[in-house]
Parts: sequence; C-alpha cells; structure tokens
Amino acid sequence: MAAKDELGRRGEDTAAEYLQREHGMVVLSRNWRCRDGELDIVATDPEHRLIVCEVKTRSGTRYGEPAEAIDPRKVRRIRRLAKTWMSAHHVAWCEIRFDVVAVLMPPGRPVTLTHYPAAF
Repeated sequence: MAAKDELGRRGEDTAAEYLQREHGMVVLSRNWRCRDGELDIVATDPEHRLIVCEVKTRSGTRYGEPAEAIDPRKVRRIRRLAKTWMSAHHVAWCEIRFDVVAVLMPPGRPVTLTHYPAAF
C-alpha cells in the first residue's frame, strides 16, 4: 500500500473511532463506493440523523490544513453521493448532516483531530 493510502486509512480509522467513542455514532458504511465516487464514513448519531463524514488526513500543513482540501466541487460530489447511498440502502428520507473530520498525523508527533459538524 502506498504511504499516502496508508496515511488516509489510518486517518479514517482514527476518525471512525472518535465518532463512535465521543459522539455515540454507529458507523453504517466505510469507504462506500459507486461509479461516481466514494464516501469515507456514513453513520447515524443518537438523534437518528444520517451523518455523512468526509475525512481529510495529512502528515503536515505544508499544503494547508486538511479541511482546506474540501472545495465547492467536492461538496457537490459528496452531496450527490449521499443521495446515491440513500437510494442504494433504501432510505427514503431522513435528516442528514455533512461533517468533516480533519486529522493531522505528523511523523513522531501526536495526532490531532478536528471535527467540523454540519460543515456544509
């Protein structure tokens, strides 16, 4: 596995564990794929909302903070993918929230995680 892919997987693992432990979420799907793209984490929270969470992981901030990588085009794609996920899982309607979890994993230093609920 490429170092970049491994970093991303570790970031998503960290984010999923955090959402479950700190927010009582139940993860329904991880790395759900269809022909149009991939959703990192789809979960439900204790209020029974559907949470679609985009995880961005970086080893440093040389190219900006992790969350800065989510531009308007990516937001549109994630919203479209969420509709596709709901259709594929026969979810007719529910309250949905789009979160971002930014994970910074600098080599030899502590991991930092920032959760942006309802980011878009």
